[in-house]
Amino acid sequence: MSDERQQQLQHLIEFLRTVQKPNKPIEQIGPDENLVTSGLIDSLALVEIVVYLENTYGIDFGAHGFEPERLSSMSSILEFIEQART
Repeated sequence: MSDERQQQLQHLIEFLRTVQKPNKPIEQIGPDENLVTSGLIDSLALVEIVVYLENTYGIDFGAHGFEPERLSSMSSILEFIEQART
């Protein structure tokens, strides 16, 4: 994993801690595990993830569209950031 991607992952984890459900520690979630079905976040938190990505990385969801599966895991979010920035 590149240094930039590792840094993005750390920032994402810090953000997810602010929107996660209190009964599921993020340390128990693997990078490819579904964030909603794992119980870490609820569907409302997906909207907060969209706002985070727009504000942090300047991603325009109007141009890229909103597909919840692209934001389903930490790995898929990182891949989406990479694709949206190229």
